[in-house]
Amino acid sequence: MERLKWKVGNSLYPLPAVLISCGDLDGIKNIITVAWAGTIASDPAMVSISVRPERYSHGLIMKNKSFVINLAAKKLIYALDWCGVKSGRDFDKFKTMKLTAIKAQKVSAPLIKESPINIECAVKDIKHYGSHDVFLSEVIAVNADPSFMNVKTGKFDFMKCRPICFCHGNYYEVGKHLGNFGFSVRKK
Repeated sequence: MERLKWKVGNSLYPLPAVLISCGDLDGIKNIITVAWAGTIASDPAMVSISVRPERYSHGLIMKNKSFVINLAAKKLIYALDWCGVKSGRDFDKFKTMKLTAIKAQKVSAPLIKESPINIECAVKDIKHYGSHDVFLSEVIAVNADPSFMNVKTGKFDFMKCRPICFCHGNYYEVGKHLGNFGFSVRKK
């Protein structure tokens, strides 16, 4: 059977759906939903997010050269969607969504207390590609909600926080465990 020919576009799914907090805890702050976020390198820890220049958060990130990636969990699904369709020019998203802005360790942008993991990022470079600007950023601090720690293993239990992913216009809860890294080559 011949393959279907689609219109050229990004079909790399699923993607993490995250809440990006930006601005300043004591001044103007905002939240933008981003599904175009990813890992660049592990040493140093580097990530990227892509944001359209006309978005309100774009200017805040440009000004402060930092932001926080707040992982979304099932309990944040309404806020995740709402913060992606409403503008911070018109709403105080923290107040409207009843989210708590707390001080970060190293960046001016606030953490979202209700998020299970907060990743503080310092912008190192900005690349302009078509419709979006890519913020290439170093991870300079990570904050975790201790209620999601597995006391037996000493590791963060990502499944306990019920993470969300985005797939072609839809949100899904991540679920079934299929294997660990390297299982295909492990001796039996």
